[in-house]
Amino acid sequence: PTGRNPQNSAVAVTQGLLNHLSADEIEGVIAHELAHIRHRDTLTMTVTATMAGAIAMMGNMMLFAGNREGRGGMIGGIMAMILAPMAAMMVQMAISRAREYEADATGAQISGKPRALASALSRIAQAAGRSVNLPAEKNPAAAAMFIINPLHAMRADRLFTTHPPTEERIARLMAMDGTAPRDPAPAAGPSRIPRTGAAPRTPWGRG
Repeated sequence: PTGRNPQNSAVAVTQGLLNHLSADEIEGVIAHELAHIRHRDTLTMTVTATMAGAIAMMGNMMLFAGNREGRGGMIGGIMAMILAPMAAMMVQMAISRAREYEADATGAQISGKPRALASALSRIAQAAGRSVNLPAEKNPAAAAMFIINPLHAMRADRLFTTHPPTEERIARLMAMDGTAPRDPAPAAGPSRIPRTGAAPRTPWGRG
């Protein structure tokens, strides 16, 4: 999604999403993105990224100030230059992960189909694991814009990922549905989460 508030926002879907997900799963994904809009997450993450950049700039300024103060000050400046951006990045990632959990929960409430959103997350994670998203790898700062973490290299350390573990997101959604997941971890092949049956009327019609 994009837009600073619900009045100036838009949601777009890719052709790949339309081709590979069921109608219920697409509804769940769109509901997740509408939740981001409702919570003004684009604005929140823009402000967070700006603050992170300001902290990183302050670290660089401390390095220059340390150079003028001598060796001791220079060492302190170098430490500040390294640690300040890292701390800012960790805060940014933590906020991003929290917003994903909240968008999952609100999206499930909007669509009334938490199981469908869980199934969509599983399918998208499977597809992401089978291919390398070169545009995303070249521009990792945009990773937070994806519903699933698109960066393969970031899987080595969850501390620096923009998204919480997919299996944990699925488990929370299935708990909302009142059903424990049979196999929450994404695996190769079709989604193992059962399809939804009849569903109540939603903003997009009856499932």
